[in-house]
Amino acid sequence: MNRTITIGDHKVGESHEPFIIAEMSGNHNHSLERALKIVEAAAAAGVHALKLQTYTADTMTLDINEGDFFIEDPQNLWKGESLYNLYQRAYTPWEWHEPIFNRCLELGIVPFSTPFDDTAVDFLESLDVPCYKIASFENTDLPLIRKVAQTGKPVIVSTGMATVAELDETVRALREQGCTQFVLLKCTSTYPASPEHSNLMTLPHMKALFQCQVGLSDHTMGIGTAVGSVMLGATVIEKHFTLSRADGGVDAEFSMEPSEMSALVQETKRAWQSKGNIYYGPTEAEQNALKHRRSLYIVQDIEAGEILSKDHVRAIRPGAGLAPKYMEELLGRRVPKRLSKGTPVSWDLFDT
Repeated sequence: MNRTITIGDHKVGESHEPFIIAEMSGNHNHSLERALKIVEAAAAAGVHALKLQTYTADTMTLDINEGDFFIEDPQNLWKGESLYNLYQRAYTPWEWHEPIFNRCLELGIVPFSTPFDDTAVDFLESLDVPCYKIASFENTDLPLIRKVAQTGKPVIVSTGMATVAELDETVRALREQGCTQFVLLKCTSTYPASPEHSNLMTLPHMKALFQCQVGLSDHTMGIGTAVGSVMLGATVIEKHFTLSRADGGVDAEFSMEPSEMSALVQETKRAWQSKGNIYYGPTEAEQNALKHRRSLYIVQDIEAGEILSKDHVRAIRPGAGLAPKYMEELLGRRVPKRLSKGTPVSWDLFDT
């Protein structure tokens, strides 16, 4: 069921404007001052929430610099690094969470995070986060998902790489723990991602298949993919956010800058407003525009008793006369009284 979800002071659902999340990730570049500036810029851009990631290098992986623990893929944004060193660079110190969350609350945006193990969930519960995010690479970690679901908070799940069978297991794990307030985010787990690989048509299918709200965790550049997702039912949109890509950082290359995030907030809201309902005919706002349609007018003076011809009548603007479709039916009729140029044609001008 696509019921409305409450996150902080915000209602999330198709009857409400899209819930926009700015993902800080490691874009603080290990400066708390910069992290707080990112919060301020996100709030100024109009986002509804700011998200962190809660882990340490030791809770994510092992301190090994070779083999499976070293990134050698030439297509990988982080090639040439060990997993441990990457997470050392990217993690947000846990003692920063509270001041970052407090600044969010002061500025009226929702603070929350992605936990990557049980200890992170316990820590975030101590800060009373209003919701949780499950990352794509953890969407098959059913013990973690059950732990998060047991908090009773809304859960947002990125679905990157997950098969339908794996998502079914994830959704079952959430529901078995009593979690009914969850959103599945379509996600392409490449950094950056391409629009061609975004497959947004999955959104309505996923919504129907799992009977839940759907959204987008978007790693593409620009806002086009995210705006398009709204028309296919996305209620939540998450984008990585930084002050400036030129400043560098682990996620800077595919993160949005403040002006871009502001445009995203505005344009996704416009897309949502434009969805409306299935509707034909003039809307209430268009009623005054009807007068600018073409209609039939007398275009030269015609004396009483003359026969109406194409020389006397044309379809022109404005729309006070009969519709143009009646032209053939009127031609050849006798005019009972003199008609002046500029007279709108109506049935009562003619003998019956």
